[in-house]
Amino acid sequence: MNLTDIQKATKAVVIGEAGDIKISDLLIDSRKVVNPSKALFIAIKGTHRDGHLFIGDAYKKGVKTFLISEEIDHGKYPGAIFLQVNDTLNALQLLAAAYRNQFSFPVIGITGSNGKTIVKEWLFQLLSDQYKIIRSPKSYNSQLGVPLSVWRIQPQHNLGIFEAGISQPGEMTRSERILHPDIGIFTNIGEAHSEGFLNMRQKINEKLTLFRQTKQLIYCKDHHELHECIVQYCHQVRNSPDDALQLFTWSQKTDATLRVTAIEKKSNATMINARFEERDITITIPFIDNASIENAIHCWCVMLLFKVADETIAERMEKLHAVAMRLELLHGMDNCTIINDTYNSDLTSLHIALDFLEQQRQHPRRTVILSDMLQIGKPDGDLYEEVAELVSQKNIYRIICIGPALNKHKAAFRKYKKLRSIFFKSTDEFLKKLHMLTFENEAILLKGARTFRFEKIETLLEQKIHKTVLEINLSALQHNLNIYRNLLPSGVKTMAMVKAYSYGSGSYEIANLLQYAGVDYLTVAYVDEGVALRKAGITAPIMVMSPEAGAFDRMISWKLEPEIFSIESLHKFTEIANTLNASHYPVHIKLDTGMHRLGFMEHELDALIAELSNNNAAKVVS
Repeated sequence: MNLTDIQKATKAVVIGEAGDIKISDLLIDSRKVVNPSKALFIAIKGTHRDGHLFIGDAYKKGVKTFLISEEIDHGKYPGAIFLQVNDTLNALQLLAAAYRNQFSFPVIGITGSNGKTIVKEWLFQLLSDQYKIIRSPKSYNSQLGVPLSVWRIQPQHNLGIFEAGISQPGEMTRSERILHPDIGIFTNIGEAHSEGFLNMRQKINEKLTLFRQTKQLIYCKDHHELHECIVQYCHQVRNSPDDALQLFTWSQKTDATLRVTAIEKKSNATMINARFEERDITITIPFIDNASIENAIHCWCVMLLFKVADETIAERMEKLHAVAMRLELLHGMDNCTIINDTYNSDLTSLHIALDFLEQQRQHPRRTVILSDMLQIGKPDGDLYEEVAELVSQKNIYRIICIGPALNKHKAAFRKYKKLRSIFFKSTDEFLKKLHMLTFENEAILLKGARTFRFEKIETLLEQKIHKTVLEINLSALQHNLNIYRNLLPSGVKTMAMVKAYSYGSGSYEIANLLQYAGVDYLTVAYVDEGVALRKAGITAPIMVMSPEAGAFDRMISWKLEPEIFSIESLHKFTEIANTLNASHYPVHIKLDTGMHRLGFMEHELDALIAELSNNNAAKVVS
């Protein structure tokens, strides 16, 4: 969209000389600038983060167009254009709704407590041979995720699959205005995110708001309370003959559009029999858990609604594969880190994976191993020009391209002189010539379409030490961090303890995630731990709880902040700081509150205050 259309959609006041600028990228994170001349930076105000504080960072990276809701000093940003609104999140949603209205292809909207992402990804697997599909990346289903997902629609797409979640009343109305899906799927209902609602029925009715204009709704009648709410919704809200909601139901217990008559679990597969339109039909899926069975039946309903032949459905259902819900971070041979994303390959997921790769600063260089991108719907020439430009802007040392399409478009990559590009026609050719390549002390992203079987590459590059593996879910860790942040009043800082190798869960990996998530401080027990994090590329403030008096010089050299627990330690620090010409160096005062693990006693505080008032070397920050 051009800037004029964006201004009209958001009802913004324009500050600056607004020409006919074409915007293709929406940014809410100044660390993810790719095409600055075509980017609009949206300063979102959250409880603990204010995007307006990062306008300067985005401007330094070349971004010149900003959506804001606060008064700022425009003179600090020559040549910049500001669109001022009352609420930037609301303006983003209005913009996404206007953009969505430019396209008329059918959209599937998915909500429910569980299974939204799996159903979405399986529908993509099942329907991508017939349709050019745009779908939500990963689990982008929030008030921010929905509009950002919709913005990725391109002219070649002819089917949209988006998920929408809520955590409090009123949110789904906003998502519905953006998506207004033609077909709805309500996966199930459970206790997840119930804290924002009075009861289960209120939560169901709020979620049903997504289907205000939907023509058909797919759901399971066996969820009794969900079924009752939907029937009531049809009678009270969608009760006009011109606005009737067609229900496509399925059940194991009672009459339904799709009546499941038998489910037979085997050792590694499940056969499901059903009755539909007076005929018996069967599918087999390569899963045996109940959640996968429910998710698969929802997908089955969609394919029947789309009138896909029974034989085609059965063939595709047998080939369903598990959905990777997150990127895997693995230890590789020769001090390498492997990011495994070998389950799908498209532009949206490539953006996300490259952002994650860019965070791995414990290595001096980064390598991408990429396969052909299949079923994208964009001409190969345009597609690989865009891929090459994206990779070239992400500080990548080399890209290894695997597949016939990538081989045909070598020139797109080789015009970037700083990017080393190597090409192989197939995964097998790469594996045969692997001994000719060197992988050492680097971060490696494996990004391949399923058919290229990049798991073979992962097996050879991954470090094999122990059969016992401890898996740390970084997504869950970030989720938990956000839960605690939301409990804190605005302005309260967060300090994360990463001592003892993050309690055995990975020192750098955990610290890097916390730094990227915007934690204010990291804390370690000993100086050596802090130095190791600095050497691995961690730049966040680090407090050392047990600094040795003889290590204050190293702490200052590595910008580590000591915890001062006695007058003697303060004197020693001051002596070293003066020797190194360090003044107003940040320190943390430890008080003994009763545990007697070092710290100033109450009777020592007057002496401490007197010492600090005449001390230019130390600056107390906590």
